[in-house]
Amino acid sequence: MEFKDYYKILGVDPDADSKAIKVAYRKLARKYHPDVSSHHDAENQFKEVSEAYEVLKDKTKRAEYDELRLYGGAQQEFRPPPGWQSSARSDGDGYQQRDFSDFFSSIFGTEERAGARGFEHRQPFSQRGQDIETDLPVFLEETLSKGSKTISYHLPHYDNEGRVSEVKKTLNVKIPPGVVDGERIRLKGQGAPGVGNGAYGDLYLRIRLVPHPLFDVEGHNLIITVPVAPWEAALGCKVTMPTLSGEIKLTIPANSQSGQRLRVKGKGLPGRQHQGDLYAVLKVVMPPSGSESVKSHWQQLAELAPFNPRAEWSDAS
Repeated sequence: MEFKDYYKILGVDPDADSKAIKVAYRKLARKYHPDVSSHHDAENQFKEVSEAYEVLKDKTKRAEYDELRLYGGAQQEFRPPPGWQSSARSDGDGYQQRDFSDFFSSIFGTEERAGARGFEHRQPFSQRGQDIETDLPVFLEETLSKGSKTISYHLPHYDNEGRVSEVKKTLNVKIPPGVVDGERIRLKGQGAPGVGNGAYGDLYLRIRLVPHPLFDVEGHNLIITVPVAPWEAALGCKVTMPTLSGEIKLTIPANSQSGQRLRVKGKGLPGRQHQGDLYAVLKVVMPPSGSESVKSHWQQLAELAPFNPRAEWSDAS
């Protein structure tokens, strides 16, 4: 079995922190997502990136993986140590584990592929078809539209002699407004065919919001970091800021602080009851080191407006 170097797949160092791992995953997930990528092997690349992130984002899985990496990462044919059993094995939900590699399954376990049970042999009696569950990746921008997405999945097919194979089925699915990550949508009768006169099973779509390079999601609210120069924070200004529906002008109040949150009403994700908001988190960014003239102006400012940003330490002592 091939050993998977998850750090190499994400392009991060083995000592990378969780933030660096998340940033690398977001970048690669966006790059290889089959809905937008023109890469010839985008689907497999996307699965590898997702598998690597599934392990490295979890402290327990990552620690166990690092242990195995030291044990057998250099072996040509990797095998877990005798008696190996992960404490982070699947609890049965594990949507991410479908389509993951044998390497992942050998370490952390795997659930049966949804809809696969019961298709190996034709049943001699009438039986309802199995339900199928699959992920539906949705970009944040798509939650604002009223269009549909084309999805494909596989169903079992029986010939006249009872032999089973798989057929591909394609559907156009409308994305309901207000969907959230992890939500399951049921499409009645779109699952596996029944045996004999049995009814078709159902199709369950599990919503997976694709990570966005600019916006974080909190419920139906969006969070964006807005870099501002020190003088913009001190004097106030207007900056052009992206939203999911286009650019807007954001007013930065005078004397703003780094970390301050500014609310833009109604620019978040749609909800079933109300529209979410967009929160701009200010981040004061220092310019790169400048000339002696620039440094002189900073010195003048320090002399004209002296204050102690750590005065509260004295008050607490």
